Amino acid sequence: MSNVDRHAPGSFCWIELGTTDQDAAKNFYNSLFGWTAADSPMGPDAMYTTFSLNGRRVGGGYNVKMMPGVPPHWMIYVATTSADETAAKVKNAGGKTMCDPMDVGESGRFVVFQDPTGAHVSAWQPKKHQGYEVEGENGSLCWADLMTPDPQKAADFYKKIFGWSLDPGQDGSGYLHIKNGEHFIGGIPPKGALPPGVPPHWALYIQVENCDASTAKAKSLGAQIFMPPTTMEKVGRWSVIADLQGAAFALFQPERR
Repeated sequence: MSNVDRHAPGSFCWIELGTTDQDAAKNFYNSLFGWTAADSPMGPDAMYTTFSLNGRRVGGGYNVKMMPGVPPHWMIYVATTSADETAAKVKNAGGKTMCDPMDVGESGRFVVFQDPTGAHVSAWQPKKHQGYEVEGENGSLCWADLMTPDPQKAADFYKKIFGWSLDPGQDGSGYLHIKNGEHFIGGIPPKGALPPGVPPHWALYIQVENCDASTAKAKSLGAQIFMPPTTMEKVGRWSVIADLQGAAFALFQPERR
């Protein structure tokens, strides 16, 4: 296991589940990934769930009833040195902030925004809460793809917001690899990859030991399988699923080197 104590600005630093049934979600993710859950008050009749893997934080969750009209989903957070400066950049670059930057007690400060192509993402300015504490381990976030109808427009936007560089690679596929500093952290699939009728979104990938086995396990727990296990040569094997409440994400088994 690779423990993480701090996230560089521009790197993914937290994932958060918005769900309609926290208890069912806790049972599902515990069975699928071995995550344990701890709840803490976040307001009247509301609890925030922190998911951990072997005692280290991997993500969080809350009930979307607090946000009428918002469906179950997974949200990704990007580390920033200033949520307020990020919000200003978003507005100047053609994005839309969904709220003013807000403090979360002594944990940190955040802002939720929508990029010009329609995908939602959050920026996190850490204080006491640095973000997830595990990477490179089964059951932890390992990648994220921006599913968008306009990859180039999105790429230009995020360069301005987080300073990312976009590498098209050598295969001519049109897939853009997101590079934060010296580290590849995610990608933007080519135009046409977003399925018809599916809104733009960030797709999270959770690392697993065996994609087929984890997909079958998820199905037995009641998950919906959007894409069965599929292999990409020299990359790995993955599937796309949704939990019982409808929050979608991907399972990823990296190819052994």
